[in-house]
Formats: sequence, C-alpha cells, structure tokens
Amino acid sequence: MQLSRIDLNLFVVFDAIYSEGSITAAARQLNLTQPAVSHALGRLRGLFDDPLFERRGQGMAPTPLARSLASEVRSALQSFARTLQDTPHFDPANTVRRFTIGMRDALESTLLPPLMARVTSVAPQVEIAAIRFDRREMESELLAGTIDAAIDILLPVSPAIHHAQFMADPMIVLARRDHPLVKKELTLERYLAAEHVHVSSRRRGAGLEDQALHRMGLTRRVRLRCQHYAAACRVVSCTDLLATLPLRYARIANEPYANRILSLPFKVPSLELHLYWHAGGENDGANRWLREQLMAVMSSLGGGVPEAQSAV
Repeated sequence: MQLSRIDLNLFVVFDAIYSEGSITAAARQLNLTQPAVSHALGRLRGLFDDPLFERRGQGMAPTPLARSLASEVRSALQSFARTLQDTPHFDPANTVRRFTIGMRDALESTLLPPLMARVTSVAPQVEIAAIRFDRREMESELLAGTIDAAIDILLPVSPAIHHAQFMADPMIVLARRDHPLVKKELTLERYLAAEHVHVSSRRRGAGLEDQALHRMGLTRRVRLRCQHYAAACRVVSCTDLLATLPLRYARIANEPYANRILSLPFKVPSLELHLYWHAGGENDGANRWLREQLMAVMSSLGGGVPEAQSAV
C-alpha cells in the first residue's frame, strides 16, 4: 500500500466516525454531507478490505481492525495538526511552491497573463497550474488538497468550503462591422431578428440572455452552439450571427477580429464567478497569498459597459 496513492482525508473521516459512533454525527462534526462521509467510509473499507464500522442500533460500532487502527490514526492526525500550526509565514520571494487552480478554460486567457506577470515578479520559484475540474468533485478536491482554489459560478457548498465573489461581468453583444441589421444601433427588435451564436460547455440548456428573454415572453434563434468564446468571435467576424458574451472574455477573445462590442438592448444579470477555497486554508499564509493575487488581478482588469449605440 503506497502512501502517495492514499487520500489522507479519509483518515479524518475515520477518526470522526470512531469518536462520534455515527455517520450522521461525523458528518456534522466535519461540516460534510452524510453521503460524502458514507462515500469516504466506502473507500476506507475497500482500502483495508474490512467493514471497519458495523451498524449497531442507531450507531456504528468499530470492528476489531478499526479499534486497532484508532489510536495510531488519531496520533498521526494530531501530529499533522501540530506541524501545520508550526508552519512559518509564507515568503513568496523565497518559497518553492506549486499552486493548482481549478478554472474553466475560457477564463485562462483573461486571468493567466496578468496573474503570471504579477507572480513571476514577486515569487520567482512559485509555479501555477490551471486545470479543468468537474463541478461535482470541486468540494472533495479542495478538501483533499488536489486543488488549492477554484473559480466558478455560484455553487452549493458545505461550510467546509469558503467562497467570495470574484467577478461580476456584464453581458454584451458582438457583431461584425457593417452588420446589415445592427447599423448604428442595436435595438431589441434587431437583436431578435438576427441569428445567434451561443457559447456553452454544456450540451444543452439556456444562457442568461435566453432566460431574460423568456421572462419577457420572447425567444431568439440560436443558429450555432459552440464551446469557446474565441470560436464565437471568429464566426461573428465572417457571418451575420451575433454573439452574447461576458465583457471581459469578449475583449480578449475579440482582439484578432475587431468585431463591434455593443450593450445588450435588454437587462440581463451579470455573469458572476466566485473564488472557492477549503476552510482550512482560511488562515494559511500560502493559500491566503494566492487568493490575494487572484483578487488583485481581477480587480485590475476593471469592467465598464459600452454605450448601446457605440462601436468599441
């Protein structure tokens, strides 16, 4: 059994079930859902090829193997806790460290250039890895430490995960220059008369703009559904299709094409992204430093909405 292949958070769950004598109580202690604790127990059972805990009345009784493991597991966890408490202040100028950030690939072109310019200037030995992640696994990955932070839309999470609003980006419309429908002004009537590109990583489902139109009893015709903003910008540049995108993404993806950036002719909520991290990293110097860099970079990117009749 190789330690490098074992999720050490499983032993935190083991200790909680042992001390509480109940999966429900262990979940409450750990600020996790009961299914999450049950899933962890299932993995532990597979790891040791033993039930470890068996149902007795309203509680869970440890097997002989679990009783033999309990003191060693608790001693190891206490040792880890003391080590973390004694960890020195994070020094970005001299620390060798790799941070892994979960994010959608669409955000990379907006966030990573200014982030790396900032990080390389103050933390020469710090590496950044931006990875795609499954939303259903975000909480478990943050708890396991396989990612240090994640950026995504507002998601339901347990108290074990902290989060803060990272970005609120207004939605805008891209149109090619000399678009025959748009002319000098994009009105609601012209927006609905046009055909559209819809960008989404999902196979189906409406966008923020479609939901807003639906509330007004209106619909638009989506002629193309694609996965990437850059592809949408290129399609817009050579067709009469319109694309509705978040402003910051549009500015980056649209640079090679110089399509017009116009305000939406109806109200749509901004696209909100949140920054997520494990509660255990709240006061950790390294994790706090990473969050500060991300927040500072996003703040520096600014926002602003173009005038409804202007071409940017």
